[in-house]
Amino acid sequence: MWKIAVLGAGSWGTALAVHSSLAGHNVRLWARRQLAADAMSRSGKNADYLPRCELPESLVVSADAEASMADADLVISVIPSRFLRSVWDEISYAFPAGAHLVSATKGLEDNTGLRMSQVLSEYTGGREASIMALSGPSFAAELVEGHPTAVTLACANLEAAESVQACLSHGPLRAYRNADIIGVEHGGALKNAIAIATGIADGLGFGTNSRAALITRGLKELTGLAVARGARPATLMGLAGLGDLVLTCTGSLSRNRHVGVELGKGRSLEEIIDSMQMVAEGVETVLAAFHLGRRLEVKMPITNEVYAILKEGKPARAAIEDLMARTLVEE
Repeated sequence: MWKIAVLGAGSWGTALAVHSSLAGHNVRLWARRQLAADAMSRSGKNADYLPRCELPESLVVSADAEASMADADLVISVIPSRFLRSVWDEISYAFPAGAHLVSATKGLEDNTGLRMSQVLSEYTGGREASIMALSGPSFAAELVEGHPTAVTLACANLEAAESVQACLSHGPLRAYRNADIIGVEHGGALKNAIAIATGIADGLGFGTNSRAALITRGLKELTGLAVARGARPATLMGLAGLGDLVLTCTGSLSRNRHVGVELGKGRSLEEIIDSMQMVAEGVETVLAAFHLGRRLEVKMPITNEVYAILKEGKPARAAIEDLMARTLVEE
């Protein structure tokens, strides 16, 4: 039995905590707000994010970071990318030096382009080589409902990842090891921008031809940027690349696709974000990916058009039309 601390009581953090608790581990779920921790402890549910999921009685929910991480064998960070640095500024003092650390956040830091494991390494004594990333096609609601789910656990040190892989793989969740953490983290992050684009096309009323084109060309786009930053191309054809891309671009539970659909229908980004309970990581990722593509001279036409919609107010239909009017090239 492992002692596991899950940091972040959103949908995915809660799902991982519930899954690990049901697997027989000693799990503590850290919520940043005391009110949220109290409500979950009292009701036995996370009403804001997974209202249909009953929390196991053995799962401890707390707003005390030090108590949550005390003597933990494994710490799983599920803090949204835009809050990751500010939250770890507050709680890094409590991180137990000998614990395994897994990043389960899919995103890139906007102003630096850093991967989430790189940010975490700054708070854990520069342990970047041993930090792991968990990614892949995984809706939280489906995992807690017991639907078979496959993910990738990436770490430059595969021996370190092997024990955590065994810890997480139980019942409906199966984890695969991968040494290419650069590729795994980029796949999980960059697919969100393509999901917004696919949602925009759906919101505009375009058909499945358009969706298939965006997914396929989007895969080429995210692979190009990931490889330019050191990833292996094959990684982007796996669960954390193609698998996550297909799910996020087509699934009804996809927050990023939802943002795109509503943009395609003519709603403003501010209105959409204000109406959402959960965080759509893709909005932040688009900004980081746009600037990285420019800096590394990687062609990213889909991401660039989504950026123009989000940041420059470009009409969604005009963005799609401009994509179709680009100079003709070889595939």
